[in-house]
Amino acid sequence: MNTQEKYKKYVNTAFVQAVEPVVVVQAKGAQVTDENGKTYTDLFAGISVVNAGHCNPAVLEAARAQMDKLVHCCSYVYHVPAVADLAEKLAQITPGRLQKSFFGSGGAEANEGAMRLAKQFTKKQEFISLQGSFHGRSLATLSITGNCGRKRGGGPYLPGCAYHPAAYCYRCPYDKAYPACDLHCAKDLERTIQFDTADNVAAFIAEPVMGEGGIVTPPPGYFQEIKKVLDNHGILLFVDEVQSGFGRTGKLFAIEHWAVEPDILTMAKGIADGFPLSAFIARDAIADSFRPGDHLSTFGGNPVSCAAALANIAFFEQERLCEQAAEKGKALVGALKELQKTQPLIGDVRGLGLMVGVELVRDSKKTPAAEETSKVKARLREQGFLIGVGGTWGNVLRIQPPLVIDNQDLQRGVAALADCLKAL
Repeated sequence: MNTQEKYKKYVNTAFVQAVEPVVVVQAKGAQVTDENGKTYTDLFAGISVVNAGHCNPAVLEAARAQMDKLVHCCSYVYHVPAVADLAEKLAQITPGRLQKSFFGSGGAEANEGAMRLAKQFTKKQEFISLQGSFHGRSLATLSITGNCGRKRGGGPYLPGCAYHPAAYCYRCPYDKAYPACDLHCAKDLERTIQFDTADNVAAFIAEPVMGEGGIVTPPPGYFQEIKKVLDNHGILLFVDEVQSGFGRTGKLFAIEHWAVEPDILTMAKGIADGFPLSAFIARDAIADSFRPGDHLSTFGGNPVSCAAALANIAFFEQERLCEQAAEKGKALVGALKELQKTQPLIGDVRGLGLMVGVELVRDSKKTPAAEETSKVKARLREQGFLIGVGGTWGNVLRIQPPLVIDNQDLQRGVAALADCLKAL
């Protein structure tokens, strides 16, 4: 029985539409190799996880060294320098006055813990998130997720969650156009608070750039306007950087593009280049609102993952990966926009850094081309490129490669995409 047969018999994969018919046995940088020796260029990075590249030597070396000393201890004792050193480093590199970190194992755990912290600090019980958003698959994080496709069949969900229209300029929910809209979608948050909540909101939760939602990228000035409304109501700004963090958008954290200071920030995925780790970080006063027994994570702050994260961050700084992502992303978006001129299936190209979305539509009415998107993904795989698909209607090609990818590989990816679109 081969690997794919064992998966079908023993591994629960009913939660995905289809597992890619590729059995990966090895990976390095931006390349993965299957059991038959075929090499693929990875344009998805394990959903924006291996930002510093698959099997980064510096990260692996740090993890191996830590494994020889200590693998697990838990958070009720002080242990090894890596955990405290990583918390100190995160306080230095995150925006604003964010200071104290709580460590977990995955993005949903970080977001749910941060929700608890926001409630503890504000003594309020409601949240506002964005339509089309995704924050995890636990009960609490699905409650703040603004997409019925991710929530269907899993309720009832937590009360006290309102959903504000996102800054989805290509499909503006207000039927306006930027910049003439005067950032109406941000300013209208006042109405959401007034009509959709009990004015008891602990935090406004947003991905600076939506990942699962289809690489929805707000325009300049958006979060500044959002922050004004929040400050008027004493509501915390909680940014979910699980997917957009660690250089993905050309800044270490995507919220830096809007130059606003978050009150709480969550991170995972790219934090340790593939090792399971997450964190939420907050200002002193907010973090200290936890009381004994309020929260805990058995595997949170795992020494091996923390050592890997420190090495990962050091590699980012040494190789200037944020700057690389910004430059490569600019060239990639430029090439895709040129392709858009000759390919009517491409309705929109958007993103920041190497977090890029290509939305496919069937006509001038912007009818989502979900079937065509699925075919493009399959054709690209046949040509040796792995990509993601997202968006509310499943019609957005997600290009989120390791930040160490060569420009030549990105150019080859665009050429392959052109061939696939022509074939359709």
